[in-house]
Amino acid sequence: MDFKPLVTLLAIVNPLAIVPFFIHYTQGFSSAQRKRTIMVASFSAFAVIATCAIVGLQVLEFFNISLASFQVGGGMLLLTSALAMLNAQPAEAKVTQNEVDDAGTKTSIAVVPLTIPLLTGPATMSTVVIYADQAQTFLQHAALVGYGVVIGLATALCFTLAKPIARALGQTGINVMTRLMGLILAALAVEVMAAGLTKLFPALG
Repeated sequence: MDFKPLVTLLAIVNPLAIVPFFIHYTQGFSSAQRKRTIMVASFSAFAVIATCAIVGLQVLEFFNISLASFQVGGGMLLLTSALAMLNAQPAEAKVTQNEVDDAGTKTSIAVVPLTIPLLTGPATMSTVVIYADQAQTFLQHAALVGYGVVIGLATALCFTLAKPIARALGQTGINVMTRLMGLILAALAVEVMAAGLTKLFPALG
């Protein structure tokens, strides 16, 4: 079984890097509210990945977008995310300060901004669609959806242990982990773009 999609998704989603955001957004929450936020965010992350794996290609066909073009665009998104991570910023963090302040006043922040865009943004979605196209059998498609379950469980685990993780790693430790994941993601981004460019321009092959 090919675990490259799982490694790529873990590198992009990187729930460890979102732990400080989770702590910030859930300040003042009761234990029950925090547990509900964790459950909703984890399930939402799985739902985004599963949806992209199942119907992502159909969406591309509807808009008449070639996969090669999508690979190049998706690879560029991955590379942008990787560069952000190399600067110790979460790959999918695209929220403004106004959105942060507004999110803090909501009764539930599990879906926005924790799941979208912090955990699963455009880079995650495009990656899943690219790997969905590479899946040749039903089992491979099922595995991709299963990787969504793993991402959801990893998110739940990191958020549940948020405070111990933050104490153990500290901001420096989280930054180091984020940079390491960013380095892996940068290499994967180059592979994705190279595959797309080779399809668009066969002479490059």
